[in-house]
Amino acid sequence: MSQFVVNMIFVAASFGLYTWIAVWARAKSTREFYIAGGEVHPVFNGMATAADWLSAASFISVAGLISVGYVNSSFILGWTGGYVLLATLLAPYLRRFGKYTVPDFVGSRYDSRAARLVAVVCLIVISLTYVIGQMTGAGVAFARFLEVSSTTGLIISAIVVFFYAVLGGMKGVTYTQVAQYIVLILAFTVPAVYLSLQMTGHFLPQVGFVSDFGNTGQPLLHKLNEVVRDLGFQDYTADVENKLNMFLFTLTLMVGTAGLPHVIIRFFTVPKISDARWSAGWALVFIALFYTTAPPLASMARLNLLESIYPGEGIEEAMVYEERPEWFEKWETTGLLTFEDKNNDGRIQYYNDKNEEYAATTAAERGWEGNELTINNDILVLALPEIGNMPSWIIGLMAAGGIAAALSTASGLLLAISSAVSHDLIKNTLFPQISDKAEMLAARISMVGAILIATWLGINPPGFAAQTVALAFGMAASSIFPTLMMGIFFKRINAKGAVAGMSIGALFTICYIFMYLGWFFIPGTNNFPNTPEFWVFGISPLSVGCIGAVINFLVAISVSYATEEPSEEIQRMVESVRYP
Repeated sequence: MSQFVVNMIFVAASFGLYTWIAVWARAKSTREFYIAGGEVHPVFNGMATAADWLSAASFISVAGLISVGYVNSSFILGWTGGYVLLATLLAPYLRRFGKYTVPDFVGSRYDSRAARLVAVVCLIVISLTYVIGQMTGAGVAFARFLEVSSTTGLIISAIVVFFYAVLGGMKGVTYTQVAQYIVLILAFTVPAVYLSLQMTGHFLPQVGFVSDFGNTGQPLLHKLNEVVRDLGFQDYTADVENKLNMFLFTLTLMVGTAGLPHVIIRFFTVPKISDARWSAGWALVFIALFYTTAPPLASMARLNLLESIYPGEGIEEAMVYEERPEWFEKWETTGLLTFEDKNNDGRIQYYNDKNEEYAATTAAERGWEGNELTINNDILVLALPEIGNMPSWIIGLMAAGGIAAALSTASGLLLAISSAVSHDLIKNTLFPQISDKAEMLAARISMVGAILIATWLGINPPGFAAQTVALAFGMAASSIFPTLMMGIFFKRINAKGAVAGMSIGALFTICYIFMYLGWFFIPGTNNFPNTPEFWVFGISPLSVGCIGAVINFLVAISVSYATEEPSEEIQRMVESVRYP
């Protein structure tokens, strides 16, 4: 049986499962469409939350980022820490409030249509920018494993999401995400276990990570440091120079994660307030299973890749291009791996030619005239089973897992957008008298519209696609998170303070990002080069979200104390949420 047929079987079987779940769990009311009827078990909700979070970026890109070294551990620390904030500071209180969406909470807590509308705008910007990566990630997985164009893959993905999201709403999405979590965690951990056994003899990758490499008696990480150092790269375990920026980036990811609307609404779906906290706890368990596997997988995969390019004992004799393996050829067709023979020796020289000292000495002595292999880090996980000569069923499982990761988060984001438009914009702002049946129709039409826009953005990604993480997390950190925190814990904050805080915090963050990455991400429009020497106090655009959050807090508090107090009714409502 060919590998293509195996991949098709795994992907088709997973799609069939998702569609069956959508039919079984179809929403029959707006309550089921928005919050799955509030009847989801905390374990299932924790699993669905984990799937909602473990996106294409996590599944495909995190290991690639960490393979560069310790410097990118901020991603795991920040994303996991965000769930600790959710579990302790937001989840139980938001569930006690009993609303459907984040703008619904903001509008009711601050008794303000303006606050609700600002929250809707922030939610749509965050969700739309974030969903671009999910749709393009699905396209990459389809293009490689099903041997179709990324456009065709995106359209197939959109059709699948259409069935289980439009038909099932939150109820269908929740139980589909439970299935998707099982698929993606198996697809991520099984190759990691296989590779750990190959390279260290240990079943658990977390143990293999700190064990000896093969029969050499040399620790795996020491071996990896030695190999990357010989190629002019920074040591895998090298320290970080700008620790302030690393701290701020981690903090931005934490508060940004805690402020992501599609994650927050998951805690509205459980039966009881205590279940919200348990859901967050279970989500941490399921996420930790993934994120504790990512560092060992990243280090082993990078070492495995380098040893396949330099198959001898040293780095003098690289792989002959004409003798490259099948996996190499297949990934070349995706454009994520490219080769250019700069010295015309027929071999693949892969090294850090940006290291000037290394290029002038070691590389020059060997006759190397520049790095000849460009590897997109996103292929590190998806190509792992093929590079490691793993069984065909593991490659098929990886195909299903990569697609599941993209679809699970995409569906959550699309549902957040649909709910904000139908419930907060149409029902609670423009047409308050709309019936339940009409609202359900509006929700489904909004979902269809969101899917069409997301698919179009996936097929025609804007030039700023790589910068959307900075914008999504910066917006969530500087607008949504502080507003929720003050709404729960500070009854003196009024509508004027909330609107001013959200607006100024988000505006500051967006402007800072645009100053370095280009206004509206248009190339050439940036005011300053995006390099450390031009950053204010060494703070990169990726790290500025937490500063925007501080500004939000300060502005909201200042404006609230300079204006009238919230009504007694609002203050009693806040007290009842905190002290039932």
